[in-house]
Amino acid sequence: MTEFFQHLVNGLSLGSVYALIALGYTMVYGVLQLINFAHAEVFMLGAFSGYYLASWLPPFSREPRFVVVLSLSMAICACIGVVIERFAYRPLRQSPRLNALITAMGVSMLIQAIGQLPFFMGPSPRFFPELLPNRTLLSAAGVSLTTLQAVTLGAAVLLMIGLHRLVFHTRFGAAMRAVSFDGRTAGLMGIDANRVIALTFMVGSALAAAAGILVGLSYPRIEPTMGVLLGLKAFVAAVLGGIGNIRGAMVGGTIIGLVEAMAVGYGSSSYRDAVAFGILILVLVFKPSGIFGKAVVEKV
Repeated sequence: MTEFFQHLVNGLSLGSVYALIALGYTMVYGVLQLINFAHAEVFMLGAFSGYYLASWLPPFSREPRFVVVLSLSMAICACIGVVIERFAYRPLRQSPRLNALITAMGVSMLIQAIGQLPFFMGPSPRFFPELLPNRTLLSAAGVSLTTLQAVTLGAAVLLMIGLHRLVFHTRFGAAMRAVSFDGRTAGLMGIDANRVIALTFMVGSALAAAAGILVGLSYPRIEPTMGVLLGLKAFVAAVLGGIGNIRGAMVGGTIIGLVEAMAVGYGSSSYRDAVAFGILILVLVFKPSGIFGKAVVEKV
């Protein structure tokens, strides 16, 4: 049982990161019916923003330094998300969905290519600076919780609670849900759909940046292609929970993290990636709408 609870702690920590990234996918899909494949690269840019900010900032105590790096990285990626939406997706708003999907893939590959240029980040891996010490915070009955795991869980939970309140308890959240339900009717009611969509990209990109910082702390090796695999797993989490459903993205990310941790603990680490995509296949076969999603009947 000790081993099981340790894997449980590891899985919750990992799952919280998947959930933060999955929220960006599900928010954009809920509003635009678009799979924003460039979202994984925004996550990567968040990690590299933290890397450069930590290198440039003057030295001071670690905890405030972590908060400053996290906040500034989220702000930078929020701006990047708005730029991507404005120049890549908005001109295709009235085009067939396939056009926007291909554009999303193109933006993703473009950001990866730019990231590998020598004057930007370069193809070689970088090692994320130690913003917080990694020591055992709690240890009971053989189960340990490290500082970084506690920070990852705590930051992710606080951000998800904040997002939940933003979406379900504010005017912006009501506007976002209205645009998601029927953008044209929402516009007739005085809601600026362009502004709502831009803010949705901003919030989702900020959450991806936070996930990038948390991943950089726990797995210090970062590189321009780091978003590919993690982004795909987060997308699986969004589909598992019900793409377009915010609570579903949180639950889906947690489940993927737990299943992956158990697969590594009781099986082989070589199967950790296959597990996530196996779950995707099962979901698409048996419940395509996901855990919290609802089947929609389209009239033709």
